[in-house]
Amino acid sequence: MAAVTVREVLYMYSAVRKAYERLLSVCGSPEKAQNAVALLVWLDQGTISAIHFVPAIGHDAVAVVVEEANAILKCFRHQVPVLPPIPLISALCMQGGVRIDPCFFAFHQDLVVRGVAHFLDGAGKFVFDDRLHVLLGKSETGLVGNPPELMAPYTQPVAVPEDCRSMFITFSKGMPPHREEIFEYFREKWGDCVVRVLMEKTKGGLMPMYGRIIFKTEAIVKLVLNGERLVKISIGHRQIWLRKYVPRPTKATA
Repeated sequence: MAAVTVREVLYMYSAVRKAYERLLSVCGSPEKAQNAVALLVWLDQGTISAIHFVPAIGHDAVAVVVEEANAILKCFRHQVPVLPPIPLISALCMQGGVRIDPCFFAFHQDLVVRGVAHFLDGAGKFVFDDRLHVLLGKSETGLVGNPPELMAPYTQPVAVPEDCRSMFITFSKGMPPHREEIFEYFREKWGDCVVRVLMEKTKGGLMPMYGRIIFKTEAIVKLVLNGERLVKISIGHRQIWLRKYVPRPTKATA
């Protein structure tokens, strides 16, 4: 059996790409648009077809859909998720013939996170690749032949380097959570997603002020940040701040 090509995957997800372009044109944030699309794709993989109606709805309604989808993902960061109303997403699902409310996402949180991350780390990398879609457009209009990138067999993208799937964390002075508590928080909220947690090495009994979390996939970083540069979560009664890890530039040696 012939392998599925990248071109065929792009055709398969053409409706998803249209929905993404519509969401992006309104919200202006690739991260928020991608997270929203990934959530709607997860719904569509079941029996709830909502994403196909997105390109046809009005500008204001599109903005609300983006906010509702990202509000759902944002709530997953909280120790006790209180999901917001989702009238627009519910209405889209009703057009697909299924009634849905916020409790659905709270009940299926582990499945939601796993499914959304799977799409972001897999087919989503191709669906959201602007360069591939430019090549596809040129190929369809005859400006180019069959670019190797489009004719290549579709495979799951390889794991990205640790730096790309890490988050830098800082703690309130004198109140760092234990390493195991950080592990448990993410295991409970986002599933088996953490490779390891690194803490600042201190001397003289001083408490660490910062650390680093290395995740199994880049998608978890995107979901936790949810389009923001810096987020705050609570573990017990202690707060920690998270941002994308940016390695320090190494000094060139003579």
